[in-house]
Amino acid sequence: MADHGVNESFGRTWTWMAVLAVICIIGGLMALFNPFGATIFAVTLAGWIFLIQGVLQVLHAFRIRDWSGFIWSLGLGVLSLIVGIVLVADPLAGSISLTLLVAVLFLITGIAKTMFAFALKPLGGWGWVLLSGLVSLLLGVLILTNFPAAAATILGLLLGVELVSNGVLFLFVALGLRKLGEMR
Repeated sequence: MADHGVNESFGRTWTWMAVLAVICIIGGLMALFNPFGATIFAVTLAGWIFLIQGVLQVLHAFRIRDWSGFIWSLGLGVLSLIVGIVLVADPLAGSISLTLLVAVLFLITGIAKTMFAFALKPLGGWGWVLLSGLVSLLLGVLILTNFPAAAATILGLLLGVELVSNGVLFLFVALGLRKLGEMR
């Protein structure tokens, strides 16, 4: 009986999920059609997040200045402020460092997933993990071989792909929730 109430509540929320799906898909398509603009937007947004986080960290550090970790807390806050200022002041230059970071993350996760795949080898599905690892490695290598030129667009393209992917996921969830609501 309790499941029926939960199903009914979820069933009524499908339109919100569908709206979120449409927003993500439209935003993702906009990013894919203008990856440079999306890259600048993403870097600027990251800069503002670092700025806000830095301000909060510095304020928090001064509230706990009697703590032995005060200097570390303050230092992290100041570092976040500096990163935020750099990213907001010159998002194109910031995109270079963030793109390098993304490339390195792809390489590291690619190596980790590939090693994990070989550890899973006797199990079914290990090949999919290997494929995922090889794709991550390939993406990292592709970014690095086209670096720094890739910095102008790669973050925007990745943002666009992620938003479209999330939008499709949310759309399927919305349709499932709608069907759940119709079963009441």
